[in-house]
Amino acid sequence: MVTNSIKLIPLLPPTLPHLPQIRTAHPDPRPPQTLPVHVEDHRTHETLQPLRLSSNSNTVEVFNKCTAFNCQQCVLLYNSLLFALCEVKLFYGAYGLIRRMIRKGFVPDKWTYAILVNAWCSSGKMSEAQEFLQEMSDKGFNPPVRGRDLLVQGLLNAGYLESAKQMVNKMIKQGSDPDLETFNSLIETICKSGEVEFCVEMYYSVCKLGSCADVSTYKILIPAVSKAGMIDEAFRLLHNLVEDGHKPFPSLYAPIIKGAFRRGQFDDAFCFFSEIKIKGHPPNRPVYTTLITMCGRGGRFVEAANYLMEMTEMGLTPISRCFDLVTDGLKNCGKHDLAEKED
Repeated sequence: MVTNSIKLIPLLPPTLPHLPQIRTAHPDPRPPQTLPVHVEDHRTHETLQPLRLSSNSNTVEVFNKCTAFNCQQCVLLYNSLLFALCEVKLFYGAYGLIRRMIRKGFVPDKWTYAILVNAWCSSGKMSEAQEFLQEMSDKGFNPPVRGRDLLVQGLLNAGYLESAKQMVNKMIKQGSDPDLETFNSLIETICKSGEVEFCVEMYYSVCKLGSCADVSTYKILIPAVSKAGMIDEAFRLLHNLVEDGHKPFPSLYAPIIKGAFRRGQFDDAFCFFSEIKIKGHPPNRPVYTTLITMCGRGGRFVEAANYLMEMTEMGLTPISRCFDLVTDGLKNCGKHDLAEKED
């Protein structure tokens, strides 16, 4: 049984008979922080057979000998061995390791829970993950982040997007808002799948529960809604960002300008750009490049020429493609005098 092997970990003999003498004469130079890497990665030198907790397991051997490397067993090392076990799907062995960890007086941290929950979820064992969290809670060991947030993150990592969405919806209906990091991970994944409206609805639902979005939330939502053509919603989100005390920056408002151009809302884009400058949020070179390019595509060559001149006055060097676009466009529409100025 795997769990029995776990109990025998302290009894595993060293493979080299003279290793203790060698260690005494030549102490291991590696700092303790490097040991978890060896615990996790030592398996890569083995054959692709299931890891067995025996004296032939390099992973367990390194774990057991860490005290000889001047490194006491700690939560970090336990997590490393736990990760190795979960990688080869020895779930019950991993479960036994956590029990042993608790018996030794160590308190599981966020990563202890996350490693095993992610492993359960990636194997489609949702109920086992929930039972594990419940058992740990009954024993008085609650994860630093809420159990359901860990489950949502585990489902996302395993690719079970619909299950993650259902769980978060259930949390919101029960009046419990998800952890912000979990929420951001969820909406980022959903936006990539094209369900932008669902993310916006979820954003407002979470805000009603009193949760405050951070800059990362807006960096996900604003470009997504702008690309989806939801320009009015993008403006609202940017306004909410400012209301929350954050300062707009080019990579946030550039997608709005680009989205407005794509919908043919040139005047709205020009007006918005002017307001951004007046409010003290100076544009950068990529923003001007976007403006000039989109104006050129829309046949607004005079406006493109003005932005090109404005850009150079600010000390920003336009790319050659912008010069060619503006001068050729002005000539084609009969504005030869302006084209000569640009040349």
